[in-house]
Amino acid sequence: MISRRLMIIGAALGLAGCGTRFKEYNGPEITRIQVFKQQRVMHLVHHNKVLRAYRFELGFAPAGHKQQEGDGRTPEGAYFINRRNPNSNFHLSIGISYPNEYDVAVARQMGVKPGGNIFIHGTPKYAFGRPDWTWGCIAVTNDEMEDIYAMVRDGTPIYIYP
Repeated sequence: MISRRLMIIGAALGLAGCGTRFKEYNGPEITRIQVFKQQRVMHLVHHNKVLRAYRFELGFAPAGHKQQEGDGRTPEGAYFINRRNPNSNFHLSIGISYPNEYDVAVARQMGVKPGGNIFIHGTPKYAFGRPDWTWGCIAVTNDEMEDIYAMVRDGTPIYIYP
């Protein structure tokens, strides 16, 4: 029979090996994200200072504003970070608030669905080295996504430029 003390020690050792995979960030607040689609650069900004810059991949049809589900485009305009997924199929991900009311109205007028589930996320092994492979998301490396996930809070504005 295992003593209670041994069970507690075993449980503590088991939990010690379950460290979080999330990085910590204690620097200046990210007050906005700027995404420049054509240049393929994303800036994490504190007021007027760029703290980090990242290269990225986009959707399979990156030119232009996302207008409908499945078009492979990344939206353009002002949005905000509205959710996070620590269990993403793409390592980690943070959600972008697309579609907004305007996007929904335009899609409705066109008789199409606006789409959704637009994220900044990591890159699975099958996509490394492939240009513009997402369905409209912004993809960075997994290491970069760990930094972004730690630095960016829900509610952070994101401005996506052509």
